[in-house]
Amino acid sequence: MSDALHVFRTPSLLAEGIADAFAGAARDAIAARRIFNVALAGGTTPRGAYELLAREPRRSQVDWENVRFYFGDERCVPPGDPQSNYHMADDALLKPIAAPAEHVYRMRGEILPQEAALKYAQLLRDTLGQAPQLDLCMLGIGADAHTASLFPGHDPAIDDDLLVRAVYGEAVRMWRLTITPRVINNAREVLFGVSGTEKAPALHAIREASYDPARYPGQIVRPHGGRVLWMVDTEAAGTG
Repeated sequence: MSDALHVFRTPSLLAEGIADAFAGAARDAIAARRIFNVALAGGTTPRGAYELLAREPRRSQVDWENVRFYFGDERCVPPGDPQSNYHMADDALLKPIAAPAEHVYRMRGEILPQEAALKYAQLLRDTLGQAPQLDLCMLGIGADAHTASLFPGHDPAIDDDLLVRAVYGEAVRMWRLTITPRVINNAREVLFGVSGTEKAPALHAIREASYDPARYPGQIVRPHGGRVLWMVDTEAAGTG
C-alpha cells in the first residue's frame, strides 16, 4: 500500500484537487478497462468537488458514459431527504451531467436497513463480481475518526465476510448502510477528502496513532495493493 498526503491552502483549492484526482482516476480506468467504477462519499467536503466536475472545464475531461456510480455509505432515509448522500450527489453531480439511471447504483435507504444491506451486497456482486473491486473509493472522516459509516466502539473488521452492513450510529441516533473494509480495501485507490479544524485531531490519530481501529475506524483503510490518497486543507492538517 502506498500513502500520499496533499495539503491545500483553502477548502476551494481542496475541492479542485479532489475533482482533478477524480477526473484523472476516471481517465486511467477507462483507458485500461473501459469502465470507471467509483464509490461516492457524502458530506460537505466532496460536494464542492462534485459541483466542479459537473461544470467545464472538468465536465468534458471525463467520459461520463463509461462511469458507474456507487456509494460508500448512506443514511436510512428516502432518496429525496436532505440527509441522503444520494440526494446530495444527485443534486451536485448526477443530475447536472444527466447520468443515466442505469449507471447509478444507490443504496436503498428507504427500506428496512438489513434488507437494504443485503440488496446492495447482491448488487455489488452482480455488477462487480464476488470480490467487488472499485477503481476509486471516495471517503471522508468524522471528528470521531469514523469513515464511511464505520463508527468507533467496535472493531470495524467484525463480520468482514459481509460486503455491506446496516449499522446503528449511537452518536447520530439513526441507522446507516455502509460498505465494509472488505470492499474498501479491495479498491484500486482510496481518496480521503478532509476539511476543517474539527477534523484535525482525528486525521492525526488515524495517520499517526498506534493501530486501534475500534477507536479510530479510519485506520482500517489499508488497500491490498492499492493506494491511499489523503487530500486535506490546512485546517484539517493542523497547519492553517
